[in-house]
Amino acid sequence: MTTAVLPVFDPERGTTVLRPERDEPGYWVGCASVLAEDGRYLLTYRQRRPRGEAATERGWRCAVAVSENGLDFQDVWSVEKGELGTSSMERFCLHRRADGTYQLYISYVDPADNRWRIDVLEAASPEAFDVAARRPVFTAAATGTEGVKDPRVVRTSDGRLVMLISAAEGTFAEGERDLAHGTADIYNTGLSRSVSALAVSPDDGATWEWQGVVLRPGDGWDSWAARLNSLVETPEGFYGFYDGESDHTRNYEEKTGFVFSRDLLSWERLTPDGPAVVAPSGTGSVRYVDAVPEHGGLRLYYEITRADGAHELRTLTIGIPG
Repeated sequence: MTTAVLPVFDPERGTTVLRPERDEPGYWVGCASVLAEDGRYLLTYRQRRPRGEAATERGWRCAVAVSENGLDFQDVWSVEKGELGTSSMERFCLHRRADGTYQLYISYVDPADNRWRIDVLEAASPEAFDVAARRPVFTAAATGTEGVKDPRVVRTSDGRLVMLISAAEGTFAEGERDLAHGTADIYNTGLSRSVSALAVSPDDGATWEWQGVVLRPGDGWDSWAARLNSLVETPEGFYGFYDGESDHTRNYEEKTGFVFSRDLLSWERLTPDGPAVVAPSGTGSVRYVDAVPEHGGLRLYYEITRADGAHELRTLTIGIPG
């Protein structure tokens, strides 16, 4: 049994980075991904509104923001879901190629089949992305899944470029396909399980090779969902923050667990008996933990539920035990 190197942290100690539009259930800001480079932080985040908000319900806006201190961010680019013709967007992720080109990986519901997909945009700067120039990376059909979303690109110490992906693994009969995708949100239907997949790029993000599902739900508190969000590499191997839940009715309110892998393909649960990190209020949700190395420790960004039912984005610095 591997000893967890990731310390349990108190999410209440975090500093608020972004607040939701309203202090009400269904209004969220979060599912962040951060690229630290050249003395600045590049953040991607999503804004969400509750169902019933006409044309702007669910994930309606995503943005790229810049900060010099990791706390105070200013938007430099954004997209609204109407520009993609989609019913919802979720996690985005930035990567900078060796030639200086910025890549923005985006996930959204494909209007063609109501299943989540991942595309990529490229630009010379984070302010210059053009959604009209996006190209496909992974679709549900191409991966043999019922949806792919929430990309997180990571460069490992040996130079590999990998992508963590949340995938929907269908549990429905063929006659239930319309029911599974009729709402354009299969994760919320009870007709799938939330699993984690891996992809690798041999050419710095120009192309990607699907490696398949690497982490599935467990037998206890995470028996419905196991979504890998970010990695912490050590000489021993890779530690991961993941989102878990036992039922699809809490699809939007996952909690944080820890896992470990030596090869990114086989994962060991370090918190099998319950989540490692839970908020003290609301549903207890702490999700989409993104870990950025900083001064020998980690700066974490995470989405947390509040007592009023809204979700906000916070950050916290933690040390790593020696």
